[in-house]
Amino acid sequence: MKVLPFKIPKPEHDALVYQEDKELKFYDKFHQHEEIQVSFIDKGEGTLIVGDTINYYKKGDVIAIGSNLPHVFKSDTSSNKTSVMLTLFFSVSAFGSSFFDLEELRELRTFFKKVNYGFKVSIKSNKLEYKFAQLNGASKFQRFIILLEILKILSRAKSQPLSSFIYDKKYTDSEGKRMRDVMDYTMHHFNKPISLDAISKVAVMTKNAFCKYFKKRTNKSYFRFLNELRTEHACKLLLSKEALSIAEVAEKSGFNNISNFNRQFKAVKHLAPSEYRKLKTP
Repeated sequence: MKVLPFKIPKPEHDALVYQEDKELKFYDKFHQHEEIQVSFIDKGEGTLIVGDTINYYKKGDVIAIGSNLPHVFKSDTSSNKTSVMLTLFFSVSAFGSSFFDLEELRELRTFFKKVNYGFKVSIKSNKLEYKFAQLNGASKFQRFIILLEILKILSRAKSQPLSSFIYDKKYTDSEGKRMRDVMDYTMHHFNKPISLDAISKVAVMTKNAFCKYFKKRTNKSYFRFLNELRTEHACKLLLSKEALSIAEVAEKSGFNNISNFNRQFKAVKHLAPSEYRKLKTP
């Protein structure tokens, strides 16, 4: 199975695919697929990378990811609990090349505009959750109707963008493997020192070529991306029940000293770590 591009397994004539993932961790390889993905997180939490941006997901989130937008779910397995995600996959042309251009579906256009960059909605009522719960026992026709109802709700809902940059070309198989390997290595080693030499070897490129390659596809340098990933992990630790000291959070997040941690954290969050903890702690 090719990881990137990734093929959504589906019967030949099905325009809409419903999938339930019930695992200790979700599929954790950086990938893209032609289909738009709309997912409800029923259980679990973790890191979500979409395009150029690091995000977090948790129980109750609805996540929409656009066509060919690279992404990866990195489940937090520390609790050793099953993660559950309910997903609908479909393409813009799945129901006919002009179906979503119909005037009767005009109110869904906001969804398609937002989904190009991906977005997240945190459920504050059980309306969306109920719609996803209906999918399991529904017929194919009923799932189609439920999809339209979900898209209508998501078009109106307040949402958080998941990415700020779109690389406007599909990854080739070789490019996909390279970026997958880089992301896999980064996700598994971000809390340890990572040198330009090391990550360039993972990409099988010279240091200069890798820097240009990564910047072109994410609109940011590799080390800016790495520091953002470390900072997001630090945010989670700052608010955890472990009550770690700032120095412990810095060390566990891959920063080599407190002064560097404070500087990088403030560059990303515009707050010092101690201020962030005070502001975000209930």
